[in-house]
Amino acid sequence: MSKLPLMIDGGRWKNGHVQGIAIDTEKGYAYFSFTTVLVKTDLLGNLIGTVKGLVGHLGCIDFNKEDGRVYGSLEFKNDVIGQGIFKNAGLEGVPVENAFYISIFDVDKIDRVDMDAEKDGVMTAVYLPEITEYYEGVSHDGKPHKYACSGIDGLSFGPDFGAPKDSPTQLMVCCGNYGDVNREDNDHQMLLCYDWRTFSAVAQPLFQSHPHHSGLHPDKICFFFTGNTTWGVQNLCYDAYTGNWFVCVYKGEKPQYPNYPMYVIDGSAAPTMSELKGLGGELGWLLKMADVGLVHEPSGVRGFRFPLGSTGIHSLGDGRFYFSHPGSIKGLKTTYLSEAHLYRYTGAAPLGFEEITE
Repeated sequence: MSKLPLMIDGGRWKNGHVQGIAIDTEKGYAYFSFTTVLVKTDLLGNLIGTVKGLVGHLGCIDFNKEDGRVYGSLEFKNDVIGQGIFKNAGLEGVPVENAFYISIFDVDKIDRVDMDAEKDGVMTAVYLPEITEYYEGVSHDGKPHKYACSGIDGLSFGPDFGAPKDSPTQLMVCCGNYGDVNREDNDHQMLLCYDWRTFSAVAQPLFQSHPHHSGLHPDKICFFFTGNTTWGVQNLCYDAYTGNWFVCVYKGEKPQYPNYPMYVIDGSAAPTMSELKGLGGELGWLLKMADVGLVHEPSGVRGFRFPLGSTGIHSLGDGRFYFSHPGSIKGLKTTYLSEAHLYRYTGAAPLGFEEITE
């Protein structure tokens, strides 16, 4: 752990920009999600293998130390994001069912380039029925998409909110949401809590031509108030060092909020049943935001101005983090890249982190 590289190169890919990173320090591997491909390297950036054949949107990923697998958010939908993915895959105009999953990669089997997500037995998936319900539903005031839900993205493993740090881990999965500045039901972020140990009973291989509906319901649904974001939580990361959950987003655009790119949930505080602002008087389990970073006095919203994390964040649990540095090279078809750089958490406003350079 003390000799980890300052930078891990995730390579150059044409499948879409980097969405998330995950690190296995014990076995010495790094994983990068590039929208429709999962990339596996060693910690020196040498390519080990890839999993392709995904026509959905593979988003945030996290490594589960307890079962040695990589979990990721995976969505199929008919909005502008889904249509763009289908166009890049040469499937423009093909109808797609709205469906949302947790993908589970048996990463020990990833040992070569261009492995197939459907044919090579490396991926199963668990269906999340609530997300489809929210995405296809309507809000309390009749607007499309309940809670402004655009799907799922950020996820991470960690203890339940309010539980001791050494408690059994849960899988926390965040909804994405549309950043429409003319609605109020998108100022809370939504988080679904799952006991990942129950996934084995329902996880199945995913054939994208006829996606399965084998899934389960969350143990709990929580909300936390950030004000506006654009597309909701991109990456979520539990940090055992602070006991908090780091929330990385694309900044929102509502002028009444500070629109931070990073927020922090207090992991030591259990959620409380509260009335949720902007949701027509609905009650829900509300999480407490940590007393760190900047505070925007008019709204009470706290956060950091740290610009990284929305395309990948991984906590090492000792005060150090890897953050994705995304990039692109324009050409006939854009090439995307990501380098995972090592940082130290300082907690000092306005950024909260500093890069480790030696």
